Amino acid sequence: VQLQASGGGLVQAGDSLRLSCSASGGAYRAFALGWFRQAPGKEREFVAAISWSGRSTNFADSVKGRFTISRDNTKNTVSLQMNSLKPEDTAVYYCAADIDTVYVAGPNPAGYDYWGQGTLVTVSS
Repeated sequence: VQLQASGGGLVQAGDSLRLSCSASGGAYRAFALGWFRQAPGKEREFVAAISWSGRSTNFADSVKGRFTISRDNTKNTVSLQMNSLKPEDTAVYYCAADIDTVYVAGPNPAGYDYWGQGTLVTVSS
């Protein structure tokens, strides 16, 4: 499975941004997807995850109520809608695939099998 993230950029606090991730190479395979982020000098942290069906989602407490995750399996894409952005949301955002489950995957990055290259989100105050 190859993942390609896009949509990052420079925004101001309070703005919105939508990240997208396209998946390829996983034909006929159902898998869970997630988003992680890594700020400079910090460990990679979980942001959100979604099941294959899209009916189950999970969010980090720090983004609950501000971020939503969705997927379109007809287009092999997963999106992260980020609203009310804060400077502490600044990070490189990565999409990841857990091919071992169709249910919503957990927050441990070690549980994911494939990773995209990351897209930078910078939120200015």
